[in-house]
Amino acid sequence: MPNPEECKYTKAHEWAYIEGDIAIFGISEFAQKEVGDIVFIELPKIGQKVEKGEQCAVVESVKAASDFYAPLSGEVTEINEKLNDDPSTVNKSAHQEGWFFKIKISNSDEIKDLMNLKEYEEFIKSQAD
Repeated sequence: MPNPEECKYTKAHEWAYIEGDIAIFGISEFAQKEVGDIVFIELPKIGQKVEKGEQCAVVESVKAASDFYAPLSGEVTEINEKLNDDPSTVNKSAHQEGWFFKIKISNSDEIKDLMNLKEYEEFIKSQAD
């Protein structure tokens, strides 16, 4: 699984790791710290089509429920079944064991709209100011 430096990010704190025409999605370290202890994650179904920027999963923590928005468009090819049994995996390992699902990318042009780690860190800092 990817390191944070290898991922692309959205302003809604999702990450995408791109391998050819496959993308793996999850939430950033920053996001998992903000939401607190995760108790449930509702993932999309295999075969479901997701559209960039549209809600496609839900993360529930002890604090609140948060929507997860697809960083890219495509068809879900795999979900992280481990999260059904232990959603707190995301708190322990947001970029490694805590990935959410994989898609087959349908529009690779969308990748250019995502931020690299440095840009993402600057974005977080700008929001705190």
